[in-house]
Amino acid sequence: MSDLRPGSGNPEPVLRRSIGPFQLTLYGLGSMLGSGIYGLIGQAAGLAGNAVWLAFLVAMVAALLTALSYASLGSRYPRAGGAAFVTERAYGMPLLSFVVGLAVVASGLTSIATQSQVFAVNLASIAGLAALPAWTIAIGFLMVLTGLVVRGIRESMWVNVVCTVIEAGGLLLVIAVGIPYWGSVDLLQTPGSPNGDVLIVLVFQGAVLTFFAFIGFEDILNVAEECRDPQRTIPVALVTAMVVGASIYVAVAVSSVSVVPWQELAAAPGPLTEVMRRAAPSIPVAVFAGITLFAVANTALVNYVTSSRMVYGMARQGLLPAAMGRIGARTRTPGLAILVLFLLLVPLAFFGSIAELASASVLMLLVVFAVVNGALLILQGRVGEPKGGFEVPRFVPALGTVICLVLIAVRLAGGDWKAPALAGGLLAGMIAFHVVRTRIARCAA
Repeated sequence: MSDLRPGSGNPEPVLRRSIGPFQLTLYGLGSMLGSGIYGLIGQAAGLAGNAVWLAFLVAMVAALLTALSYASLGSRYPRAGGAAFVTERAYGMPLLSFVVGLAVVASGLTSIATQSQVFAVNLASIAGLAALPAWTIAIGFLMVLTGLVVRGIRESMWVNVVCTVIEAGGLLLVIAVGIPYWGSVDLLQTPGSPNGDVLIVLVFQGAVLTFFAFIGFEDILNVAEECRDPQRTIPVALVTAMVVGASIYVAVAVSSVSVVPWQELAAAPGPLTEVMRRAAPSIPVAVFAGITLFAVANTALVNYVTSSRMVYGMARQGLLPAAMGRIGARTRTPGLAILVLFLLLVPLAFFGSIAELASASVLMLLVVFAVVNGALLILQGRVGEPKGGFEVPRFVPALGTVICLVLIAVRLAGGDWKAPALAGGLLAGMIAFHVVRTRIARCAA
């Protein structure tokens, strides 16, 4: 397919289709295998005990329902900014589509800003740069990342491949050093509960937490216009990434509780580092810290590419200024959209902590998942709607919607009002921005 739109005048450049199934699988896997697993494994062990591996399996089944909906939608409508596009197609509500798109962008921005801070702290520790302000390293990291994303999708994808192989290698190393300990503990042992909670209850509590380790699969949909044969590539890559990621998570969980008692694993500030320290003391801690740098950088890279393509797709839909949807003739990337995101990221990188904002964005992502599952359900029931190359039964998006709503309810019932309040404030701000922009556009017309 040509990289230029046909026309009578000067052809308009479009995104370059260069991503195959292998690269796209690693793109989704790299997003899921980010730094989240390094902390989640300890928290989940505190809830489910040695049965934390089972919690990951349950979470995979729950997340896979939404992933299958995304795969089906990707085979129907392979477009950048896919979540916003299918929302408008299904509901016919530009405002809802605008909010869904910006929620995905907001989630990506807070993730990138968080990863820039984590990268700065870890690099300063490893390289002996403690005297250098962390924010300077974070800004430098963002500048390098911006240059890479502007340069081209091919370059970004190959850096992603390298980083994903390294971060997956770090988790495989944890599995390898833990295998000799397999069989040494009861893998169904759970924390004692005064309320008499049984195994299945504790496992589901852990699954609610470990569900968030699978967030990242949705990034695949937003590079649809840069995939070769997207109707086939997207479903294959999405499902493969989920299955491979879940397999690694389960094996890491078994190794972790086999080496370190779950009580100590839950209390450890760096759970996987503690596993390595006990099972392979000869391996320097700096090696695992270096692997973490690649994992953090990869998560930021994937989120940057995803956010820029979402902005590009929304601009093409008329939800954002048209200039955001322009593609560079040489780079075949949405340069202006990328630079605008960089300008938003710089002040975020100055914040000492944006943990609450990140939590609020995760909550908004669950809302996005519920809306997208609902969109597929509507489109499947619409007469005359074209089918995709990968169709799923209607119960898949229906159950996906229910699970996302349940997870939202669990988060709201957790007693932490800050993240929901921030999420509500962000949603209100998005709605206000859309209303003002619409009124200005009408007055200008």
